[in-house]
This record gives sequence, C-alpha cells and structure tokens, in this order.
Amino acid sequence: MNNVITEQLTAAGRQIEHDSFAIVDAEAGPHHYTAEQWQVVRRIIHASADFEFNGLTRFSEQAVSAGVQALLCGAPIVADVEMICVGLSGPRLQHFGVVARQFIADSDVIDQARQAGSTRALQAMRKARSLGLLDGGIVAVGNAPTALLEVVRMIEHDHLQPALVIGMPVGFVSAAESKLALSRVQQVPWLLIEGRKGGSTLVVAALHALLALAEARQASA
Repeated sequence: MNNVITEQLTAAGRQIEHDSFAIVDAEAGPHHYTAEQWQVVRRIIHASADFEFNGLTRFSEQAVSAGVQALLCGAPIVADVEMICVGLSGPRLQHFGVVARQFIADSDVIDQARQAGSTRALQAMRKARSLGLLDGGIVAVGNAPTALLEVVRMIEHDHLQPALVIGMPVGFVSAAESKLALSRVQQVPWLLIEGRKGGSTLVVAALHALLALAEARQASA
C-alpha cells in the first residue's frame, strides 16, 4: 500500500518502514484478521515490537470501515491525553480536515473534577460531549480507564453515538475492566486491546493505520 500523504517523507524512511512491515508480516504467524484489520494490527506491532498484539487486538464488525469513513468526512478525534494529539501527524490530519482535541488540562475540567471527586479524564469527556465533539467523532483513549468507562456509560445511558471508539488504556487499575465494558457495547463500532496492555503510542499507531486506509480508499474512488 503506497500512499503519498500517510507515508514517510523520504525514500530512506519509506524503505525502513516497508522493511519493518515485511518483518512483522513474516514473524507474526497466522492470524484471524481481515486484510484491513491487519493493517491496523501490523502498525501496532510495528510501534511496540510486541507480537502479542496479534490476538490481543479486537475489532467490532464495522470498526475499520466506520473509522475510515469518519476520517474521510473530517470527523474530529477526541483523545483522553495530549500525548495522542502530539503523536498524530499534522499533515495527515490536515489532508482530511481532521482536528484532534483533548481537554484534560483545561482549568474548568480540573475544577469540575475536584468538586465532583472524579478524574480529569472523566470530566474531559463530558466537556467534549458538551461541545458536540463526541457524537459522530472518533474517541481515542490510550491512558485513562475512567475516560473510557465514561464514554461507555454515555453510549449505554445517554445514547451517545461516536463514529468509533478506540479503547487502549494501559495500566493496572480498571484498564482491563474498561476495555471489557467496551467489548460489550453493541451500539457503536469499537477497536480495543484486551487486558492491561495499551498506551497512547498504540492509539496513535491505530489512527495512522486508519489514515493510511482512508487515503488508499480516497485514491481508488
């Protein structure tokens, strides 16, 4: 898959990336993913050098197509932490008119979290919804289980309808549980990593894979 916007900017960089993907393909062994799903899983493995993600990565039935379509439509990305926004390629986002936002450090979010005895991540997702960014947007959680649990709650009880939820919080307190809760959601598409593993870097990898798939679809249209 040779893309213009979503590939490395130099020939040397592109060759290294292509060689890395070839090594992943050769060493990963058998898998049950579709061709498009594998583009996402392969990039996650490439970003982490961890082949356990061949199996730990799970998709709802329409996850990839929903994510690609959302990007093609310029849907916003709402992240739980700034690291995801910083890690995403500006030119790749700009090509599709996509803006990545996060609110965890906003003063009003901090004040609300203190007053409610909750987390900044939870209040940040509530703020994103109040701004109209979650319905039809891509939710990207790589760090805070409470953010993911709040999104799941809003989907199940408040009829929230994100285009896609990427749930990959890492850690030991509620991380695995939040992803298990997401895996039970039937109302919206989702992409997750089972268990304790995850992290913002892997969310960025997944989003870059979806951006590459969106560019390929755009080019073939």
